[in-house]
Amino acid sequence: MRVELTNITKLFGPLKAVDNVSLTIGEGDFFTLLGPSGCGKTTLLRTIAGFYNPDAGEIRFGERLINHIPAHRRETGMVFQNYALFPHLSVFDNIAYGLRARKIPKPEIALRVGRIIKNVQLDGLENRAPSKLSGGQQQRVALARALVISPQILLMDEPLSNLDAKLRVNMREEIRRIQKELGITTIYVTHDQEEAMAVSDRIAILNRGRLEQVGAPAEIYYRPESRFAAEFMGSSNIIEMDVTGWDEDHSRIAAETDGQRFSLRGEKPSGPRITLSVRPEWIRVVAGPRDGGANILPGTVLSSTFLGSMIRYRISGPGGKPVVIEVHDPDEGDIRKDGETLWYQLPPDRPLVIRD
Repeated sequence: MRVELTNITKLFGPLKAVDNVSLTIGEGDFFTLLGPSGCGKTTLLRTIAGFYNPDAGEIRFGERLINHIPAHRRETGMVFQNYALFPHLSVFDNIAYGLRARKIPKPEIALRVGRIIKNVQLDGLENRAPSKLSGGQQQRVALARALVISPQILLMDEPLSNLDAKLRVNMREEIRRIQKELGITTIYVTHDQEEAMAVSDRIAILNRGRLEQVGAPAEIYYRPESRFAAEFMGSSNIIEMDVTGWDEDHSRIAAETDGQRFSLRGEKPSGPRITLSVRPEWIRVVAGPRDGGANILPGTVLSSTFLGSMIRYRISGPGGKPVVIEVHDPDEGDIRKDGETLWYQLPPDRPLVIRD
């Protein structure tokens, strides 16, 4: 089922929780609403679900306008952050609850519940109470309860936030597997960037109720359009520079900051200053200025964090702002200590010019 939002606005008093948001979510897509707390992502999800009415705009499921259709008639399944399981009901009865409310015959209930229990790998737990289940098993029950009613759209509000880190990774893979197996349009809310990248076909980044950027995970990561998108979708170094020239033949920008000169690939700048986004893993540690190439600079190691397969340095950078560098698969003998000088290269062809 395709979902189309046109100029959706939701007010709580003077606060615009959702501000003029337009989105198209394709049939069968796994679409994630990503952003920090208070950005409007859960409000938007609940508006799609029918728990809130929009103050402006239209919501369509396919060609059907559903603004004034109550939540229980929108043919959606909802998985809440706290799972909302009935403590006095067994796993089977929790999953069957929505089917019984719809007056589905008992034989069909048994068939559909049995099928979905196998799908989410809860075999043998049908008679257990929720209190006797692990967090991951409770999450599967909540997912099964949402899916068993055969919704046209699945809505998920931070369903993994109550799980530990390892279980979150396992469960997001399970959710992705089940979603693709069933081919159901899914709208997923999270504040976790890694989780969003792992499960999504497309992501919408929200900030203060407004859309910052919409696209595939790789598209947003490699080509963020704004400072907020660059910094929220993974780690990024934001560096401001003065433009000193433009080579039209080679699409090169000449720039400087603090008397240090840089050569960068990019389109003709629109003003006298540019803002760059440089991912930590794009920056190369070099032997020194004789290593050759443009944009080679020295910095003092302010701190280093060893993470096994990677070491993350925080060093003094251009303009007086720290620069973060990630070195993958580091050699033990090459690890720098605090206070040491480290030479590095801002890659001429990787930094992105973004809007503030």
